[in-house]
Amino acid sequence: MHTQSARINPEVMLVSSSSYATEPLVIAGCCLGIIAVLVLGVGLGSHLVLRHIVQTAPLWVAVILGVRRSRATGWVGLPLFLFWLALMSMIWLYLLGLSHLLSGNFSALEIAMTIVVGIASLVGIWGFARLRSSLSVLSRVAMFTALAIAQVICFRVSFLPAIAHR
Repeated sequence: MHTQSARINPEVMLVSSSSYATEPLVIAGCCLGIIAVLVLGVGLGSHLVLRHIVQTAPLWVAVILGVRRSRATGWVGLPLFLFWLALMSMIWLYLLGLSHLLSGNFSALEIAMTIVVGIASLVGIWGFARLRSSLSVLSRVAMFTALAIAQVICFRVSFLPAIAHR
């Protein structure tokens, strides 16, 4: 029986064992899927591509780290998945008439895309739960907080008139 041990390069926090290499890729794939759905699906369909590019900008950090198989990928991706899952949940609750925290008119394409984004977020959270991290608690909290703040800022900025209508 052959077992592999994980070797960690502390400078870049990369996972070098194939047994741990899939979770960062799953997280990166989920982030890339969310970007594609929101920019190419909703953005093109609503003629608001720039808005959706700005909204999804933080997801690129997790894509890059995931492709590099960084152990930081999970802590960067988790706040993004939680944000998008919460937003999709608010849309679903509004559409079902159960909540009015969020309102608007949603096309059939946009509703379909909320399902895809929600599923990608859930799979990304699952990938995070499976990912082992040797990062310090301070590093984990700092990455989580920084990306959560970046996501909220990008989302808010996307509604500024100079971006929202382009």
